[in-house]
Amino acid sequence: MEDDDESEKKKPLHVTQLYRDTEKTQWPLVYSSEYNISFLGMEKLHPFDAGKWGNIINFLKEAGMVRDDTLVVPLEATEEDLLMVHTKRYLSSLRWSMTVAGITEIPPVALLPNFIVQRKVLRPFRYQTGGTILAGKLAMERGWAVNVGGGFHHCSSDKGGGFCAYADITLSLRFLFDRVEGVARAMIVDLDAHQGNGHERDFMDDERVYIMDFYNRGIYPHDGYAKRAIKRKVELEHFTSDREYLRLLRNHIEGALNEFTPDVIVYNAGTDILDGDPLGNLSISAQGIIERDQIVFQKARTRGIPILMVTSGGYMRETARIIADSILNLRQLGLIPCDEAQNCPPPALDRNNAASMPRSRSEGGLMSRLRSCVSRSSTNQDLASIDDIGSPVDRTDTPADIPAETPTE
Repeated sequence: MEDDDESEKKKPLHVTQLYRDTEKTQWPLVYSSEYNISFLGMEKLHPFDAGKWGNIINFLKEAGMVRDDTLVVPLEATEEDLLMVHTKRYLSSLRWSMTVAGITEIPPVALLPNFIVQRKVLRPFRYQTGGTILAGKLAMERGWAVNVGGGFHHCSSDKGGGFCAYADITLSLRFLFDRVEGVARAMIVDLDAHQGNGHERDFMDDERVYIMDFYNRGIYPHDGYAKRAIKRKVELEHFTSDREYLRLLRNHIEGALNEFTPDVIVYNAGTDILDGDPLGNLSISAQGIIERDQIVFQKARTRGIPILMVTSGGYMRETARIIADSILNLRQLGLIPCDEAQNCPPPALDRNNAASMPRSRSEGGLMSRLRSCVSRSSTNQDLASIDDIGSPVDRTDTPADIPAETPTE
């Protein structure tokens, strides 16, 4: 067994184009228009909003945070890239439309020629997978990164399911372990409403990876075997609401980081915890999701741990706006800084039109709503105090002896 492990370690790395260089004037926000799935309305047969990713970017553009030239555009993951984790047998199975229909839970896909399925369904997933891999590299270089897609946490090396065809979280960590110096330990913080059984199966016996998973115990996938890989498991009841959820999160993320010191955090930020989501069956408000993301980023940033966020599940039209609002909140609080991108002038061709550009919506209803929940005076405080900003949670349930943390630039 040791000889096999040693030979695997010595296996030469394949040449990949996914780890491309980026400009300092680009936000570590990864997105491609190729992410979105649209084919004869068939995507509407699944409750997932197949245009969610583009809508998030549109909201960020309307708020004046990003432009096309300040976003990082990923490449499509190739078969050789995917073979870093996936078995050849599994990738070959995706050449059968029936298999893809089962993974996406859209039965009519089984009737389509596979070349159409590859182009219209799997290709967007491969672009998002390439985005998660690239975002891992960016997180190590910049301290944080967000892939506006990805988070296919039900897919493992040899099996897909739950609208997850490629194991992007596993792939991103394998690329980091193999190609980025100083990455030897990783933590997965999975806060999607569903158990992340895909990455759990992949890292079952890997001591380099610590998994904390919050999920509704009463919904898909009920994978008892995969649960063995979870180091900190929080099983939620139906209709868990903000107060209890955020109290548990504050306590458990602190406990996890006291138990294990990672070199990087992969944060699976599913929004299917939203009240009314047809599949998540939890009762977290929009502001609760914004505060959830704030808590996770604050813990990572104040401890100097690079963090990669992926957007994962979320089956309501409102989720795109909530994700955009959350990113804007993180920017406002200084948790996702990028001065070069923030101050980057428009491209030369656009400068003549700059004066006629509409004012940022962040000066209107969007951020005014956030200000009602997040005190502006907090921006002059240490990041460690962010835990107390705009929280609807009763702080008497939170440990009082946690030392203040010093923000990391």
